[in-house]
Amino acid sequence: MPKEDEVLIKVEYVGICGSDVHGFESGPFIPPKDPNQEIGLGHECAGTVVAVGSRVRKFKPGDRVNIEPGVPCGHCRYCLEGKYNICPDVDFMATQPNYRGALTHYLCHPESFTYKLPDNMDTMEGALVEPAAVGMHAAMLADVKPGKKIIILGAGCIGLMTLQACKCLGATEIAVVDVLEKRLIMAEQLGATVVINGTKEDTIARCQQFTEDMGADIVFETAGSAVTVKQAPYLVMRGGKIMIVGTVPGDSAINFLKINREVTIQTVFRYANRYPVTIEAISSGRFDVKSMVTHIYDYRDVQQAFEESVNNKRDIIKGVIKISD
Repeated sequence: MPKEDEVLIKVEYVGICGSDVHGFESGPFIPPKDPNQEIGLGHECAGTVVAVGSRVRKFKPGDRVNIEPGVPCGHCRYCLEGKYNICPDVDFMATQPNYRGALTHYLCHPESFTYKLPDNMDTMEGALVEPAAVGMHAAMLADVKPGKKIIILGAGCIGLMTLQACKCLGATEIAVVDVLEKRLIMAEQLGATVVINGTKEDTIARCQQFTEDMGADIVFETAGSAVTVKQAPYLVMRGGKIMIVGTVPGDSAINFLKINREVTIQTVFRYANRYPVTIEAISSGRFDVKSMVTHIYDYRDVQQAFEESVNNKRDIIKGVIKISD
């Protein structure tokens, strides 16, 4: 049963994140100290409230909700400044300290990090608010505005979420680069101005053409690749911004001679205070998360879901697991 400040949620949908796939293949990014520690998977989830703690006031049984999967300490400097996403003691699902995952029929979660879904949003969309909030956080941190030229490196889930977030903030000139045709088709359907297949075109030359040799105001690296990190400085304008959204290898190289003209490099870590604006964008129809779902699995087929996510990256843009109705 839930604690006094928690809600008990019957989980209905869980999105499959790249970090879950990594955990399935190789274990979590931060391995537990105890080698016998059980490790759960899943953190993108939504469902229906079935019970509430004695001090809960915002929710009642029957409410459809989603959650922020990271619960910070609430009292460190970062939390007090509103930057709770970088709290050093955050308890994030499927990772340290307890490695509890969302792939379960029921879970308890604090009221303060639970959100009620609008009537016109279903719980599949609710589960996908989490990756959408990553894209929204990246776009808002970058100060995307109308008139800005944008280049997005990577058209996986986070790249496509970032594309849609940029459009929500008024950007109309957006180039998306990837090496998989299915992802680029999706990017075009979601509103990319230009799509570039890095296996068929010279990415740098094509992006220079897109920006009329000026470079982009903002370059988003969402692929988590050493190759795209290396490309980014050649694509950004003087005084522009490079936003590192993907989980990039630690030894990736950047040519600092290409960014010494007051280019800003900023990393993006999850999100903070972005769920409300992201939920509103999805509810209003300006942010289409459901069309990105290419594969839906029953919870009984969870092994298959992860094996296909590992072996079929070419076809799977976003997979979700249906836990219950």
